[in-house]
Amino acid sequence: MLTSPIADSVRAIVEARHGDPFAFLGPHAGSADGTDAKGRCVRALLPWATAVTLIDPENGSVLGEATKTHEAGLFVADFPEAQDAVPYKLRVTGPDGPIDLWDPYSFPPVLGELDTYFIGEGTHLKLYEKMGAHMATLAGVRGVAFTVWAPNARRVSVVGDFNGWDGRQHTMRKHPNCGVWEIFLPEVPSGTRYKYEILGADGNLMPLKADPYAFYAEVPPATASVVWDLAEYPWSDDAWMDRRAKTVDRSAPISVYEVHIGSWKHVTDAETGASRPMTYRELAAELPAYVRRMGFTHIELLPVNEHPFDGSWGYQPIGLFAPTSRFGTPDDFRYFVNRCHEEGIGIIVDWVAGHFPEDAHGLVWFDGTHLYEHADPRQGRHMDWGTLIYNYGRTEVRNFLLANALFWLDKFHIDGLRVDAVASMLYLDYSREADDWIPNKFGGRENLEAIDFIRRMNELVYGQFPGAITLAEESTAWPMVSRPTYLGGLGFGYKWNMGWMNDTLSYIGEDPIHRQYHHNELTFSLIYAFNENFMLPLSHDEVVHGKRSILGRMPGDCWQQFANMRAYLAYMWTHPGKKLIFMGTEFAQGREWNYQSSLDWHLLDIDYHKQMQDMVAALNALYRDTPALHANDCESDGFSWIDCTDYQNSVIAYMRRESAEPDAPFVVVVCNLTPIVREDYRIGAPRAGWYEEILNTDDAAFGGSGVTNGRVVALPQEAHGHAQSLLLNLPPLATVVLKPVGES
Repeated sequence: MLTSPIADSVRAIVEARHGDPFAFLGPHAGSADGTDAKGRCVRALLPWATAVTLIDPENGSVLGEATKTHEAGLFVADFPEAQDAVPYKLRVTGPDGPIDLWDPYSFPPVLGELDTYFIGEGTHLKLYEKMGAHMATLAGVRGVAFTVWAPNARRVSVVGDFNGWDGRQHTMRKHPNCGVWEIFLPEVPSGTRYKYEILGADGNLMPLKADPYAFYAEVPPATASVVWDLAEYPWSDDAWMDRRAKTVDRSAPISVYEVHIGSWKHVTDAETGASRPMTYRELAAELPAYVRRMGFTHIELLPVNEHPFDGSWGYQPIGLFAPTSRFGTPDDFRYFVNRCHEEGIGIIVDWVAGHFPEDAHGLVWFDGTHLYEHADPRQGRHMDWGTLIYNYGRTEVRNFLLANALFWLDKFHIDGLRVDAVASMLYLDYSREADDWIPNKFGGRENLEAIDFIRRMNELVYGQFPGAITLAEESTAWPMVSRPTYLGGLGFGYKWNMGWMNDTLSYIGEDPIHRQYHHNELTFSLIYAFNENFMLPLSHDEVVHGKRSILGRMPGDCWQQFANMRAYLAYMWTHPGKKLIFMGTEFAQGREWNYQSSLDWHLLDIDYHKQMQDMVAALNALYRDTPALHANDCESDGFSWIDCTDYQNSVIAYMRRESAEPDAPFVVVVCNLTPIVREDYRIGAPRAGWYEEILNTDDAAFGGSGVTNGRVVALPQEAHGHAQSLLLNLPPLATVVLKPVGES
């Protein structure tokens, strides 16, 4: 007859509500019937079994026959008096015959005391090496160690292909000091699907949860996590890693090609004959070489994290530690990164730490409480996006996000993180009505916890991964975004110049006859151009949702549209700040970007589009090979106006200098943003002598009308504060770059 405490435990075990299964299942002191305290027994819950035998794993000899003590599948067996409790296996007879299994409840804990201490403290910076599903060897047996944080759960089980998705079978052990549940499952192979079954804090069963730390997942719309051994990878990018810091220095020519993997280029599937996106490995065979040929220095990928909804483009991620399985495995993605590095191309990924979606298998209400998100929707919900906001004030949530940032730099050799929607993190009242937000403890609208988190993230990235960078998509006038934290800044390396983007796109979209009334939109950015380390973006956000493509924004007939775009891009490349354009812009795609279809590569059969591509490659080469255009991108010494006042003719002229030294090399840039050829147009020349035209967007080779200047000499006539001046023929809707080449 079972004693009452054992009977209570049995009921809890078979009803899958026991909070400490290791205290009952597996090997324990005491006989099977509870009458002999000196004996030893084994208990196992195997609902599908008809018979269970304890066997010696080395020779297969029988150690004891188990008795079924509960109809739900609870088996109990006594050990022989002289037999140690471990090791042993269970020979389980089921519908398909007998099978020998290790008993998971006979293995020691996976996590050590230091791990649980640092996890509880929120300072475990390599959390990804402990949390999630890891191939491991424990007590000489190969298997998978599963760990998940769910401190308020009453019970957590790992379910998957290995147990018929039955939450009764593999209930996990809880570490009360950190709220982490764990279990080691022997002989589970890589590639196995799994989730967590959680009995919530209120006693209700949660929807099955994907692993927040999973390295791999099923291809959406399926939602299971997949065991993946993220072992050491045979990287061959040492040369790149050693020199990458030089490629992102403030004085370096940084030119970024922004890519959405799923729509860069489609291929025909060999099996189905249907068009589909490239895989990571197919992309590796084409994209790095293309980017290098075009002269870009970096690729920025829209979020590669696993995400359920294609239409979010990755900006609503569920699996922060998993490259999306849409295009291959984690190792396939590492192959792509390695291939880019071999071509000398850096990889920046968009990193989303500002919000997450409400999909039931994700982080929302994870253990039956608001674990990752704020409970109050005035703090915890983005009304515009229908997403949830991380609780940056909770140490474990901060640790989760900080470890994730480091994870991509560590395990995937990523070179930079572009942090999405930083403004939404900084402001408590972001896109909220006056009564729909909660002030901070000082009564202000600044999110103090998020600010502290952002600063810490930047400190860790720059402190632990030399040569890696961070970039902020920050759309307000928040001060010192790209200044060090020890000076009170946020600590980013670069900030997207959203003001420049909005103003200049508005300007260039005006009919040229009206541009004289909008001249300040073209010149205003130079008032603040050196307050931050700026990157000038023409991103994916500017070619969707009815905004039209960059080419489509240009006024006029076909020739004028292309001319406007050429002039605008050359103005961008000669303006202070690093450069970024979205894929397709380099060859002037005419339609808006559609994430479901390939770029219109066939347009390169048309001269204007191929000539635009050639000009962008020429701009990148000019930017790279002309230190005056990049060495002082972030310093006011690198720029000075020659004339910014000729609004009637929509002409601007400026100088870019390599340094502040009087004799430093420089170039002169002139933009004529009307379709009128202006002959003998005089601008001040900083130095006497000959000047050579080194780029002209009206060159016939780029599709222009061919109004060029060749070589011109500075005449001894004062203009714009200079003792000499140049008489130029300004081509229509064009930007001209000139370089001094010698004395007259």
